[in-house]
Amino acid sequence: MSVLTRDEAQTRAGLLDVHRYTIELDLTTGDEIFDSRTLIRFSARADGDTFVEVRPAELRSVTLDGQPLDPEALDGNRLPLKNLTAGEHELRVHAHMRYSRTGEGMHRFTDPTDGETYVYTQLFLDDVQRVFAAFDQPDLKAVFELSVKAPQGWTVLANGVTEHTGDGLWQAAATPLISTYLVAVAAGPWHSVRTEHRGLPFGLHCRRSLAPYLDNDADELLDVTRACFDRYHEKFDEPYPFDSYDQAFVPEFNAGAMENPGLVTFRDEFVYRSAVTDTERQTRAMVVAHEMAHMWFGDLVTLRWWDDIWLNESFAEYMGYQTLTEATRFTDTWTDFGVARKSWGYDADQRPSTHPVAPEAVDDTASALLNFDGISYAKGASALRQLVAWLGEKDFLAGINTHFTRHRFGNATLADFIDSLAGATDRDVHAWADAWLRTTGVDTLTPHLAPGENGTCALTVDRTGSRPHRIAAGLYDRDLGDDGKHLVLRERLHLDLPQTGAHPIGKRPALLLLNDGDLSYAKVRFDPESFETVRKELSGLPEPLTRAVVWNALRDAVRDGELAPAAYLETARAHLPLETDLAIVQGVLAFASTYLTDRYLTPEERPAALATLSELCRDLIRRTEDGDNPGLRLIAVRHRIDVAAHPDTIAAWLADGTVPGGPELDPELRWRVLGRLAVLGATDEAAIAAELERDPSATGLEGAARCRAALPDPQAKARAWEAMFGSDELSNYLFTATAQGFWQPEQADLVRAYVPRYYTDAVDLADRRGPAIAEAAGRWAFPAHAVDPENLRLGEECLRDAAPIPALRRKLADQLDDLARALRVRQGQKV
Repeated sequence: MSVLTRDEAQTRAGLLDVHRYTIELDLTTGDEIFDSRTLIRFSARADGDTFVEVRPAELRSVTLDGQPLDPEALDGNRLPLKNLTAGEHELRVHAHMRYSRTGEGMHRFTDPTDGETYVYTQLFLDDVQRVFAAFDQPDLKAVFELSVKAPQGWTVLANGVTEHTGDGLWQAAATPLISTYLVAVAAGPWHSVRTEHRGLPFGLHCRRSLAPYLDNDADELLDVTRACFDRYHEKFDEPYPFDSYDQAFVPEFNAGAMENPGLVTFRDEFVYRSAVTDTERQTRAMVVAHEMAHMWFGDLVTLRWWDDIWLNESFAEYMGYQTLTEATRFTDTWTDFGVARKSWGYDADQRPSTHPVAPEAVDDTASALLNFDGISYAKGASALRQLVAWLGEKDFLAGINTHFTRHRFGNATLADFIDSLAGATDRDVHAWADAWLRTTGVDTLTPHLAPGENGTCALTVDRTGSRPHRIAAGLYDRDLGDDGKHLVLRERLHLDLPQTGAHPIGKRPALLLLNDGDLSYAKVRFDPESFETVRKELSGLPEPLTRAVVWNALRDAVRDGELAPAAYLETARAHLPLETDLAIVQGVLAFASTYLTDRYLTPEERPAALATLSELCRDLIRRTEDGDNPGLRLIAVRHRIDVAAHPDTIAAWLADGTVPGGPELDPELRWRVLGRLAVLGATDEAAIAAELERDPSATGLEGAARCRAALPDPQAKARAWEAMFGSDELSNYLFTATAQGFWQPEQADLVRAYVPRYYTDAVDLADRRGPAIAEAAGRWAFPAHAVDPENLRLGEECLRDAAPIPALRRKLADQLDDLARALRVRQGQKV
């Protein structure tokens, strides 16, 4: 398949104006193939040649202005259109298209619970050509009019309101001008909850087997949807630009969600079958807010080319967190952002694969797909939050609204965006954009306190990096009225960096914290006295967001080789049992169990670390015995299962169906326990089959695949490897589940021979199955547990000699950089 280059897109956009697509899809033609007919009305500005993209199972016929073209002229995914004359044209394409099992194009899924089948599209970034023929680039916007023939009993959802006209035929209202990648269809026997808000139809949809779970949460989901919708109308001058707002929770979805106008698709894990924490509900609500923000930034105004993807994602990420804080009960979302998202950006920005938030050039669509990472989301959102702190929200929103007005239903660039902002302020936004959006890497801020007279001191801040920062420096004193374990805020100093001179701060505080409030994007360090305070009194800080900044600083110090992993664990053991914020508890435990125990500590050090984490979780479980904090208890139970070094306790929980004092083991916890028992060699195939009979759902199938791959048995490992790499039968989700079970630190000797096989087999798999499976193979199937020079050498050799496709190459490069970092941390070296 040929990828589209920027130069080709610019040439085609200079030649063509695309007016309207009329698309007919027939979903009644069998389990493997669907029928696709497309009529494209477009005009050429001059005589010339171009091409249209389509990736069919079979190209049946093509006509241009009534004259047949040879289907054999199709070259990969490109059908040449030669000798176009200036003026109006009609292109008709009839093709048989293949359903997907990888979450790309038209994905088809049969629910094992009840046998019902569902299909949905995911056309981002260049997968529209898997469903219908298109001039597939974001700046050739057009009107889309779809009709879909579906089996009896199905409902068809699309970007516009759909109507069943009889005999299984559904007609969707024509869209306004949108880009090809935003077209959406979802069809099946959906369970739907419908309402209206401000005169528009709103809907929630899921597969029938999830109906009771969606019904349980429908009020919460609709309340969040309405609240965000209303808040965006207070912020934005442009009204919501589409005729309806449907939210469909679809199976085996690769992303968290997709901002298709009028029909947002979400991964249906957001329809909770099992108990979740309030922070997880907040995350779901943030995704609702994020995708709704895209209706304006991304859908109404769309990037011209993929180098400006940050204009979509950074804006939606920032606006989702901010609007959720303003409009819903979830008022502490920036703590979760600091813990769960910002570290994603920091990690990505310190790898060789880093790129500017707004890169100067993204040469083709394959390169563009790699930029959907922590930089485009978390770093970009952090940059916008810093911009709002610098500009003020009033001027920021004024610039945003100018941008919407200028470019509504059109396309825009970074330059257009900055020009819109610049018109709303006298600040030099262009210089800010150059410093923040065109550079890479993470600045590091280090405080220095110089003593003065009468016990006073003055603050200077060293900045490693080049960006300007507007931050707060928190000065915290001990509360001398009690046992000294509490810290109180004396003052927050507002600083602009770089400084022009030292800032007097009075007496030395017990703790000086840079970037208090987390308004900028930078790693922060502590002066020696402040670090001692953190080590002994972290849990005494009064605000969760402040504690999140401190925990992130400690995390960064471990990753940079400046803080021993054991010291981080010691701090967690001392302070996490007193923590009240769920996002912080979850984030610290996740880092400790995923990175510290499995990568940064040696195999000899690992058992003691697991024991420490187990004791910490037991403390949290004891603390929540009164039932006052079920979310905290759930987090502790989950992690107690994950770090169990011996099977007895968790096996008893599974046998009894409950943790003493609660909670009862719901399906998620049962599969979690069984997975850990599999790793420890304390269960077998018969027990896995029995659990699958108890829970024959899609998540049950994934749980069984994960458990089977985790069994410490040579035959089980061979079967799992063959399923992943020798066959193309696994769906994207079942591939991921199998990969998650396969590599286990406890089984390093058992799977040692598979480490070199991974590199050859993953390259072959990615070539066969494409970007989605390549990304999964790089992310989940990589032998991250093998922290040794030989694994690093094999990986580097693969990158050098095997030419993996871009999606796999990027994941391997990132994994190998993390592996090299882990090796240096183990050796006590600074990174």
